[in-house]
Amino acid sequence: MFRAGLVPGKDVLRINVYQTASSYGAEKAIIMAIITISRGSYSKGKEVAERVAQTLGYECISREVLLEASEHFNIPEIKLRRALHDAPSILERFTYGKERYLAYITAAFLEHVHRDNIVYHGLAGQFFLKGISHVLKIRVLADMEDRAALEMKRDKVSRDEALRRLRRDDHERRQWSQQLFGADTWDASLYDAVLHVHRLTVDNVVNFICQTVQQQQFKATHASQQVLNDLLLAAQVKARLVDDCPRISIRAENQVVTIEAQFNQNVEPELAEKIKVMALQTPGVKEVQVHPV
Repeated sequence: MFRAGLVPGKDVLRINVYQTASSYGAEKAIIMAIITISRGSYSKGKEVAERVAQTLGYECISREVLLEASEHFNIPEIKLRRALHDAPSILERFTYGKERYLAYITAAFLEHVHRDNIVYHGLAGQFFLKGISHVLKIRVLADMEDRAALEMKRDKVSRDEALRRLRRDDHERRQWSQQLFGADTWDASLYDAVLHVHRLTVDNVVNFICQTVQQQQFKATHASQQVLNDLLLAAQVKARLVDDCPRISIRAENQVVTIEAQFNQNVEPELAEKIKVMALQTPGVKEVQVHPV
């Protein structure tokens, strides 16, 4: 038994990491949960995510979110990919701006994970799913030298070049999350567990995640599913409105949508009605309240 980098101040789950994958088979069908795995390049996070999904019978997603957003909103995938991976200063050069791309990606992401039994690996999962109790948020780390060795092998570059690329990538990911969400991806408090692949093997990490997600606090409830439904509906409305009103704040509760938009009602009295009509076109919306700010 061991404690695998669990966040101080949170409940500590003691897990036997040597349980075999086959022992989950009888239980996996009844678990309703979402697992997000935040990772850096060459950290073994992708391998961990795929192995966890295979063990539990979950769907594993990453790039699929961008493909769905690209198809649904008719935006080239390369722009959406850069919106997730490039520094915010680069995003400002895009015609639509980072707010629009983020709205599209958020809506596509929540539409996908809304089905539950999902393992998502990549950026921003922990930010998009704030307040959802049946989400297990994991951060997977690896030693820089181990990561560099993998990059050297794949791209046939020197150790110095591999280290330079990895440090640049880590810096851009941290800058992106800090400027868009006001949070650092390296902040352990964002996650339920931080797992270091070095002394812990990939098998250890996979087994830890598979056992932890079966704990009662990570199973979907009616209340937690409703919070997710509300987040999804708000994201869908924002994606519909963001081209016309990029500076809006939206929340939803039980199919009632409240929108705060930056405009002068005396100058643009018709805008509130336009926003309301557009929002009501979103499936699932029963009532819309618009407040100028």
